[in-house]
Amino acid sequence: MTMDKTTRCGVVAVIGAPNAGKSTLVNQLVGQKVAITSPKAQTTRARMLGIALEGPVQMILVDTPGIFAPKRKLDRAMVSAAWEGAEAADAVLLLVDPVKQRRHELEPLLEALSNRPERKILVLNKVDVAKKEPLLALAQELSGKVEFSDVFFISALTGDGVAEMKTALAGLMPEGPWHYPEDQVSDASERLLAAEVTREQLYRQLHEELPYDSAVRPESYQHRPDGSVEIHQQIVVGRETQRPIVLGKGGSRIKAIGEAARKELSEMLGVKVHLFLHVKVSENWAEDREIFEEIGLDWVR
Repeated sequence: MTMDKTTRCGVVAVIGAPNAGKSTLVNQLVGQKVAITSPKAQTTRARMLGIALEGPVQMILVDTPGIFAPKRKLDRAMVSAAWEGAEAADAVLLLVDPVKQRRHELEPLLEALSNRPERKILVLNKVDVAKKEPLLALAQELSGKVEFSDVFFISALTGDGVAEMKTALAGLMPEGPWHYPEDQVSDASERLLAAEVTREQLYRQLHEELPYDSAVRPESYQHRPDGSVEIHQQIVVGRETQRPIVLGKGGSRIKAIGEAARKELSEMLGVKVHLFLHVKVSENWAEDREIFEEIGLDWVR
């Protein structure tokens, strides 16, 4: 890849109270749907990779899970992913919804942020619906609590102000080679996206019977000559008794999950998708380092 300018590559951690609009913002920055947007808090389990390009700059967006009190291993890994993401970051972006401020969730974030060394950026979302005076007052108040190097007013939904913010972020990234080759940027995101979409369906259709004890592992992602995409995934459950729950009577449930995920994926990717799912029982998958890493989480002891 020939470039006149020096390449830069860095990590931007996106944090905020649940439902502040993080996934929508990541999608705007990347220019395609990568992070799953779902009204259920804690749906972003993996350290979703959104890869945004701006000229010679590659920004790896870490869409951190909303930070909440950890109860067990998986939850701890999710919380740790939220902060880990911020630890390795070249910039931490705090996204705030000025309409539903969710103070009880925002305050701990501000407190934790105030002691962190990274470059911090405040982004106030929803300028399309928020009133201007309170917006400015809020920006001033939050800046009094944390030293932000920049403040941006945007609408993640309409894209208003996002381009300027993206340019500013790109300027903060350190010089260095790109982590992902240009032609792989979409694939890296799409492999994870495909697993997230299936997981979201699994969760939607079985959230009563199967709480967080399931994972979706991407096995392969291939472009067929006719332009369609062939995706193979493994649904991992913790107990043999859960296999029939996922399969459903005569395989009806897994078929419905696959069908819904396939439909959503082909709409997002704009091509025909062939999706193959199979269920694997792994007794201690939540203790299995390899599975954790594949679904984008760091292993936490």
